[in-house]
Amino acid sequence: MTQTALNHPAHSTSKNDIESNTNLASSLVKTTVDVLIIGAGASGLYCALTAAQRGRSVLVIDHANKPGKKILMSGGGRCNFTNYVVEPENFIGKNAHFCKSALTRYSPWEFIGLVEKHGVAYHERDYGQLFCDDSSKDILNLLLDECHEAGAKIQLKTEVNSVKAMQPDNCAQSFLVETSKGRIYCASLVVATGGLSIPTMGATGFGYEVAQQFGHELIPTSAGLVPFTFTDKVGEIIASLAGISLDVVAFNEHISFPRPMLFTHRGLSGPAMLQLSNYWQVGEAIHINLVPNVNIGNILIQAKVDHPKQLIRSILTEYFPKKLLLALQDLNWLAYKDKELANIKDETLLAIGSKINDWTIKPSGTEGYRTAEVTRGGINTDQVSSKTFESKLQPNLYFIGEVLDVTGWLGGYNFQWAWASGKACGEVC
Repeated sequence: MTQTALNHPAHSTSKNDIESNTNLASSLVKTTVDVLIIGAGASGLYCALTAAQRGRSVLVIDHANKPGKKILMSGGGRCNFTNYVVEPENFIGKNAHFCKSALTRYSPWEFIGLVEKHGVAYHERDYGQLFCDDSSKDILNLLLDECHEAGAKIQLKTEVNSVKAMQPDNCAQSFLVETSKGRIYCASLVVATGGLSIPTMGATGFGYEVAQQFGHELIPTSAGLVPFTFTDKVGEIIASLAGISLDVVAFNEHISFPRPMLFTHRGLSGPAMLQLSNYWQVGEAIHINLVPNVNIGNILIQAKVDHPKQLIRSILTEYFPKKLLLALQDLNWLAYKDKELANIKDETLLAIGSKINDWTIKPSGTEGYRTAEVTRGGINTDQVSSKTFESKLQPNLYFIGEVLDVTGWLGGYNFQWAWASGKACGEVC
């Protein structure tokens, strides 16, 4: 029997269809189920309803006092639950091919069908993103209703103290999980505990510890889909522009994203920055085209011909809010701010234009897990089946969702990964 003490809270709420904690507490002194799922988030709940629909007895446990907390806060409270177009290229991880099988077998249209079955009104935003018209609660209630209908049980406020693998010749069950509410024996154990992002929502490294207990390797983790921070003079200027937003193209040597960018008191945020953060490492510079599809250098050269007595800021007024324009002037052409275009060399104007079309800055870091929407890295997927999500090292142990080294773009992709991985696992566990 393998044993490791895990003194971390595990990952179970209420709705009329969820058994009361009091009743479950008494029944869990010693409980046996076919499938035990640790984590009542998106992937865990979808796995639960899928497994229960097969006739498996399913129990979901969670240390939180409510299920689906990240579902509730996602999308500004309206849950960006999927995207019309989901491709493997929208995900990163050491093994780029791992996500293909599950995503191919569970398309966005299948979850959209479930949304429509439950009468949840939704709408499309830019880049195929789908949001609830009303509230994220609609998606959570959908999942809870499906779990209830299929017979999956959910128990909250439950901490896991240890996970033990049973010797196969001693009993029919594969695992004994010691919890704050009793012992749970299960044939299949599913870890759906998520990553480290947003610790105030209860995120912990519990799932990683379970994986390591059974010999799994971890790809180093870091905050993903997260704003950038700055500590130099550029950071001071950015902070002074807090609240200003504009459409840009954010890029580096790996990828580019045409999306809105937002200046904040702490640094740069908005979809463009969040997307790029998934492809950024500490010490690297980032590039921002502040005026996409317009060659500012050429604009200035032509203005020199047409309006030689004009100032640079006069020509660029139409492209930027005044406060931002003056900040860019301080950064990029302070020595020429009061010079007429006729008195500025062409190469200087082209250089100024280049600094606007390719604003190159080096973040000091990011806001970290506190505000990150996802966790990059996680359990090495080379040691997990891409078809069933079963561990290749420990029979009947499964890992799904964000705890794995699979990270999606901003725009509903991480939820689609939760649904797809939960579905694939629930069909076999």
